[in-house]
Amino acid sequence: MAEVEAAGTGTETVGSSESGNATGSGSGWRRPHGPLQRYYGPSAAEAAEAAPDPADINGPHFDPEVFLTKVRSECRLGELLSREATLGREIRALDSDMQTLLYENYNKFISATDTIRKMKVDFRRMEAEMDDLASNMAAISASSARVSAALQDRHRRGAQLAGVQALLRKLQSLVEVPGRLRRWAAPGADPARALHCYARARAVLRHYRHLPSFRAIEDESHSIMAELAQRLRARLRDDTLDPKELTECVEMLLQLEEPPEELCEEFLSQAGARLEAELAALEAELPPSDPSGTASTPPPASDILDFVDRGSSAFVSNLCLLAASYRSLFEGRPGAGDGRLEAFASTLTTRYFELLERRLALERGLGDTSLLVRALDRFHRRLRALLELLPAAGAEAGAALVARAARERVARYLRALQTFFLGCLGDVRQALAAPRPPGKDGPGLPDLLATLSSSVLGQLKAVLAYVQLFTARDVAFASLPYFKGEFCVEAVREGLVVAFVRWLCRTARGFADSPAERGAPAAPPALLLLLARLCLDYEATTISYILTLTDEQFPPEDTGPAVTPGPALCAEARGAAQRLLDHYVQVQGAAVAQMLRKSVETRDWLGTVEPRNVRAVMKRVVEDITAIDVQVGQLLEEGVRRAQSSDSSRRAFSVYSSSRAPGRYAPSYTPSAPMDTHLLSNIQKLFSERIDIFSPVEFNKVSVLTGIIKISLKTLLECVRLRTLGRFGLQQVQVDGHYLQLYLWRFAADERVVQGLLDEVAASAAHRCLDPVPMEHSVVELICERG
Repeated sequence: MAEVEAAGTGTETVGSSESGNATGSGSGWRRPHGPLQRYYGPSAAEAAEAAPDPADINGPHFDPEVFLTKVRSECRLGELLSREATLGREIRALDSDMQTLLYENYNKFISATDTIRKMKVDFRRMEAEMDDLASNMAAISASSARVSAALQDRHRRGAQLAGVQALLRKLQSLVEVPGRLRRWAAPGADPARALHCYARARAVLRHYRHLPSFRAIEDESHSIMAELAQRLRARLRDDTLDPKELTECVEMLLQLEEPPEELCEEFLSQAGARLEAELAALEAELPPSDPSGTASTPPPASDILDFVDRGSSAFVSNLCLLAASYRSLFEGRPGAGDGRLEAFASTLTTRYFELLERRLALERGLGDTSLLVRALDRFHRRLRALLELLPAAGAEAGAALVARAARERVARYLRALQTFFLGCLGDVRQALAAPRPPGKDGPGLPDLLATLSSSVLGQLKAVLAYVQLFTARDVAFASLPYFKGEFCVEAVREGLVVAFVRWLCRTARGFADSPAERGAPAAPPALLLLLARLCLDYEATTISYILTLTDEQFPPEDTGPAVTPGPALCAEARGAAQRLLDHYVQVQGAAVAQMLRKSVETRDWLGTVEPRNVRAVMKRVVEDITAIDVQVGQLLEEGVRRAQSSDSSRRAFSVYSSSRAPGRYAPSYTPSAPMDTHLLSNIQKLFSERIDIFSPVEFNKVSVLTGIIKISLKTLLECVRLRTLGRFGLQQVQVDGHYLQLYLWRFAADERVVQGLLDEVAASAAHRCLDPVPMEHSVVELICERG
């Protein structure tokens, strides 16, 4: 230790002298590490970081030759001598410390030596004792071997004695077998126990049957079991046996080694008779089938759920039990296979499906859909349990039955929706036709439309909610591929929703396309207008809402069948609305035209007196047009009118058009001057716009009123062309036309249409007049204002 410290001191001294006494002349050399550091050595991290230095006297890589070479080359002679003296002093100090340590611990060394000597003596004594113990153990082992041999010999003798006793007991039991069999195989006793006893004794008796005593026991036992087999055969033919008793009886006969082929036939025969009886009980609840369909069918005595429960708990459960029993009894036995069970079960399940189909056909009303879904769910669950035993027992037929029942219920919901819509239409017609007490208004068209639309939509949503029960998560048959794809698309979306929307459009359009039957009242014009608005609303919002709701509740598969796109349905609704609105214009125009035609055809235009007022029919026409304007305005928007001239209501109405007025083209014109009115009329037609009387009507009030006015004035024109008029007849037409001009221009989209048609009426009247002398315009205005 002193050498290490001396070497370290020397190294550091050299380092200090080389560094030029950086620590100061007044301070001595100081070790950089403490005693603990020197004792434990450098840490692992420091040792890893420090490079190997062979000149480091404290390092693990110290090399004396390298150290001495370095010191001799780097230190002066005085420093070397000083270093040598320091090392000598440290060595002498270390020797003194070692001697002191030895003196202080001498007594301890002596005491430890005595202790070791005593331990050796004790160890020799323990070895001697161990040798004595080993000899004793050897003696004990020899004694144990002798005892074990004696015990084995005794055990062998005891086993021989037990074998003899067991043989005696077996012989005694064999002797008692016939008595036991006779007691247990007696009628009303325990034949299963007798079979168990016979099965245990049969092998022994057969093995020793060459001995007379054993042959006698075997013959007596065999006769007893033969009698038992005859009684079991007779019991097997009993019709009152339940499936469990039937299975036990056949199982005991098989244990008696009866022929499996015969037992298989009898088992299926008895099971078939019992199942046929259960099917007959189900059929007794159904009314007799009527192929012609003319006889009235009474309502069923119980609901569909009770019927399915009875069929499942009786027929299906027993069929499952008998199928499982058949497989456990005859599986692997010769002559009992060949698909007999599958054919047997297929025949019975087919008949059961037919009965269930007949019962489902009795569900003619809507009833409780949840009850039907629960019944079909139970049927499908029990059928699935049967199919686990008999995969060929009608899986496809059962799934098809459930699918047909679901489709039939959807079809009935469609018919119910149609009936509901027709009932709502009947209510609307009754509300429109109901007499109104004086001073009391009935429901307006917007209220009737809102009630009809909300009622139909609410009923459709309720139907979708009922149909959604077929695809609920807790319903077993909802996992079938049909209900995941085909049912959602073809049955619900296409067969119910799309079919109803198309039927509604066809029904609404039928009021315009189909003429009313003889004696049947025609549809009121207000109903046509209301249905047109209903179809227009369906085209705008209702169809997209219904289809979106249906796709959310019955999501179609990506690879499923094609569906009817929404725009196609909207186009059908738009077409129906257009046809209804056109028909409304034609009906209203025909009603006004009928008044005008009768007023023209029933008047004597040659012998009439000078006009003093407007005819009452013209006032009625204006009143009816005003009422139509109010009616249409309740359901349709106003529309856009062409800019009117500033004097539309005061424009002069003449028997000559404005393009051929006498003051403009003939300054010297006098009423008595000869004039070719036919030529002037033809010239006017060349420069006037052609008016399309029956052009399609737009969905706004102005367009509808324009169409009605065109039909009415065109009828007036054609009626005037067929009459011959006198001077006062011409003047009456002039007064009536000016009155119509005063009031009708404000209803039309373009006043020029009204003006043009009235000009043609006036021109035709002038052409058909024998004395075409018009009335002064001021007089005409005075009469119209007074009227």
